[in-house]
Amino acid sequence: MSLVLDAAAQDLLFREARTANTFTDEPVTEEQVQAIYDLVKFGPTAFNQSPLRVVLVRSPEARERLVPLMAEGNQPKTASAPLVAILAADNEFHEELPALFPHFPQAKDMFFSERPAREAAAGLNAALQAAYFIVGVRAAGLAAGPMTGFDFAAVQKEFLDGDHTPLMIVNIGKPGDDAWFPRSPRLAYDEVVTTV
Repeated sequence: MSLVLDAAAQDLLFREARTANTFTDEPVTEEQVQAIYDLVKFGPTAFNQSPLRVVLVRSPEARERLVPLMAEGNQPKTASAPLVAILAADNEFHEELPALFPHFPQAKDMFFSERPAREAAAGLNAALQAAYFIVGVRAAGLAAGPMTGFDFAAVQKEFLDGDHTPLMIVNIGKPGDDAWFPRSPRLAYDEVVTTV
């Protein structure tokens, strides 16, 4: 069975998509980010918990605070990307569950009354949403440069609070010159999929 999504969209979202390392100076608008969110918010999460929170680093002052917290190799591209997003998991996501999961309001207390359970669920489901976000950036015709090379504790202290755990930082924009490293190999289907 072939895929329903046309080949050009498959290329845009997956086959031709790679982590961007350079960007043009064309700005990423608030309207573009809103359109990305309005698309990816529909991606499923357990209990519709939707724990992803996004901090957009737009001001020069915020950029100056963030860049030194990045790994050395990530500093130049974070300094020059048109937009940088800090993606974090909200460990208090359960407070929104009565509105987000109204047909089972007792889920908030039944499953998520303890902080360790919330942190585990928030980390997994926000990471899933972060993947949706990256694909959404690509769907908007932009390039994404997701990174985990940064000081997590320092980013949390500088930009978040104790209830939000940073997951990754994503540089966003139109790809610049020499934006892509060569495509790395992928595992074959039979190396990943087992039928039982």
